[in-house]
Amino acid sequence: MADLSPPLPKLIIFDLDYTLWPFWIDTHVTPPLRPNPEHSSATDRTGEQLSFYTQVPSILDSLRSAGVLLGVASRTSAPSLARQLLTMLHVDVGAETRRALDVFDGRLEIYPGSKIRHMEALQARTGVAYRDMLFFDDESRNRDTEKLGLTMWLVRDGMSNEELRKGLAEWRRRTC
Repeated sequence: MADLSPPLPKLIIFDLDYTLWPFWIDTHVTPPLRPNPEHSSATDRTGEQLSFYTQVPSILDSLRSAGVLLGVASRTSAPSLARQLLTMLHVDVGAETRRALDVFDGRLEIYPGSKIRHMEALQARTGVAYRDMLFFDDESRNRDTEKLGLTMWLVRDGMSNEELRKGLAEWRRRTC
């Protein structure tokens, strides 16, 4: 696990597709969705199993436990399907299990459009300064969000403890 001792960003934002889960929700998933009994995955109409990358649940738990606010910025054209899957997937947070949707406490910007617009909405909702934000995304074109003053870390093969470590190191290098 990454070093979660201070300093830490006040808000960490994640893209969904190929960052938190290994598919494009708007093209690879066919509704309806059915959660498995443990809510660790869901299955779509074609039988495709849908879940987070393996280390994502523990990453979300660790960051929440460290007091970091979490958000989502996704430009998917299937926002209701993304929210539905976030409702079906559950994450252990401390001693309780919560819907993944609830781990983000409403800090969800899931709609087509510019990631800059997503970041501006998250900043307005939270009041967190851009310099105190770290954004994980798999698309290099979204580096344009850095002109706002936040740090973006390019995720190569899905979110992992190693990507978290590298992203935090880059945020610390730029802000400390």
